[in-house]
Amino acid sequence: MKYQDFTAACCGAVLALAIGAGSVAAQEKVELIYSDTVQESDRRSTILRDAFAGCLGDGFEFKPYFGATLFKQGTELTAMQRGNLDMANLAIFDFYNQLPETSILGTAYLWRDYDHMRATFDSDVMDDLIAKIEGETQIKVLAWPYIGTRHVNIRGDKEIMTPADLAGIKLRMPGGEGWQFVGEALGANPTPLAFTEVYTALQTGAVDGQDNPLPADKQMKFYEVTNQIILTGHLIANNVFSISRQKWESLNGDQQAKVSECARTFQDAMDKNTLEQEAELVSFFEGEGLKVYEPNKEAFREHVLEVYKASKFSKDWPDGLLEKINGL
Repeated sequence: MKYQDFTAACCGAVLALAIGAGSVAAQEKVELIYSDTVQESDRRSTILRDAFAGCLGDGFEFKPYFGATLFKQGTELTAMQRGNLDMANLAIFDFYNQLPETSILGTAYLWRDYDHMRATFDSDVMDDLIAKIEGETQIKVLAWPYIGTRHVNIRGDKEIMTPADLAGIKLRMPGGEGWQFVGEALGANPTPLAFTEVYTALQTGAVDGQDNPLPADKQMKFYEVTNQIILTGHLIANNVFSISRQKWESLNGDQQAKVSECARTFQDAMDKNTLEQEAELVSFFEGEGLKVYEPNKEAFREHVLEVYKASKFSKDWPDGLLEKINGL
């Protein structure tokens, strides 16, 4: 073989090996497909990209879809179970049909405040319920990011001081039996509606109000089409930041550790941002012309908890869990 031919052959072989190695490296990058109902411009989306995706590093390719463009709100869990979706920020009521005992975590006035909620998830009192969630729904719970305390936000100037004052108010709540019951327990007439449709429904009068944390009210500009925010504080809201069991078990130990680390980073960043915004937003909404006030919260709490205790939901709660949560 001539020297030139030998050199060309060697170079070709080296190049082929390099290309092959590059292809293997590309294939080894873990793809994580994520779906969320919030808009891409939402602060939760920004924090997710910065704190979670930014933490993962070069070994992962995070592909988020926002605004319910990949899966409709409430269908993400099923998509994860079918292997069509890797990750999502689920609501606790997404689990209700498959695991009714999870409804305890969506109970209004379950937690006294943010610190009580965080103490609950940082303790071991939730271990049995989390294990059951993971075992029966085939997802892995990564974190419980705090997204804010939910308050009632309505059109009109009717003062709302007790649950009786909400009688006849068409209050938008997310779809699903558990969410609808929250609205009913508050004393309102709950109306199911997708998050992305709430602004228009308020604008046209199709609904009289909605309930969300203050940061979501600002992000979605609900203050433009409502007149008052009643600081009911009925739900200390968090999401269930999750990955499908199928995807989780496809990861090696180092990859699992990295995903867990970044999920906790995301949770901490969400908590910090939410608390900061909540401390500032009452003044913002008042500046926009809204009336912001606190009702008789004790009247709300007593009424709501009595409604829950008399409902089918309380019959599904794990024995002793409510007492353990209250004791923290």
